Amino acid sequence: MECAVITTYRCNARCGMCHTWKYPTEPAEEFEPAILEKLPAGMQRLNITGGEPMLREDIREIVRILDRKTNRLEVSTNGFFYDKVLDIAGDYPGICIRVSVEGLPYRNNRLRGLQDGFGRALRLLLRLKQMGVRDIGFAMTISGENCADLMDLYHLAALMDVELANAVVHNSFYFHKEDNMIANPAEFETAMVDFMRQLLTSPRARMSRRIKDWFRAYINAGLLNHARGEQRSIACGAGTDTFFVDPWGRVLACNGSSMPLVMGDLKTHGFDEIWHCKRAESIRKHVRECRRGCWMTGTAVPAMRRRPVRPLLWVLMNKMRIMQGRQICA
Repeated sequence: MECAVITTYRCNARCGMCHTWKYPTEPAEEFEPAILEKLPAGMQRLNITGGEPMLREDIREIVRILDRKTNRLEVSTNGFFYDKVLDIAGDYPGICIRVSVEGLPYRNNRLRGLQDGFGRALRLLLRLKQMGVRDIGFAMTISGENCADLMDLYHLAALMDVELANAVVHNSFYFHKEDNMIANPAEFETAMVDFMRQLLTSPRARMSRRIKDWFRAYINAGLLNHARGEQRSIACGAGTDTFFVDPWGRVLACNGSSMPLVMGDLKTHGFDEIWHCKRAESIRKHVRECRRGCWMTGTAVPAMRRRPVRPLLWVLMNKMRIMQGRQICA
């Protein structure tokens, strides 16, 4: 399984595609780190996110507990509080860091409402590289407003030998948005197809990163299909392959639904009790019947791992089409 722990809904950014910052949690109501001891060990991946997780005064304790639950602990941050991230990485050098930006400096700072947001994000990655932290990179939410920066940001990531994870704008309770839509859809689609082609012909020096780029092209095909209003190519495993913990300590199936799909509360129940209860089974049934068509990394990657044949065939087919000088099939 995979898990994302939403540590807080407080955020210092003012993103237009996510209004979580308008509905912050109060520090006093956010879960005590000790309840995270109830989470199972041996998870494939564990993500610490928010809001901005570095706003938690007890973030180090959260990292300490969750680091024992997985071999791949990832922190998602906007990088603004880079000293705090660097301090944590110094004690946990095997940690993964993804720094959220919305493009190059002008667009990032405008869309995120953070003065010098890009500069601080870049400074964090440069210093993490100096420290020898290996699994680091940018993360970008693509929209019609920033798709012109997508390829440039990818080339910057490739030159720095860091990752570039990406999503497209979604609507859900988590973002407090139901009116996100793609502006400039023709420009957006062209940018996405060009990006997928670039990923399939990755210029990266390391083979492991090239292969990862090939399969990230498949993720982007799913993102493009979502933007077109099409259904997922692989069934969602929310509440089965993956789950979320919200700032109140509740276990949720996903973060893409219109309302929180609450399976139980870690403050009052153990994880196994929640995972196998009737309410959890009812929510899994809801997920199987869901037609929202979300395609976010938290649910897309576990689904790809469970059903790897379709992504593999897609990659092979489109690499063959590129070799033949043909357009790729999104």
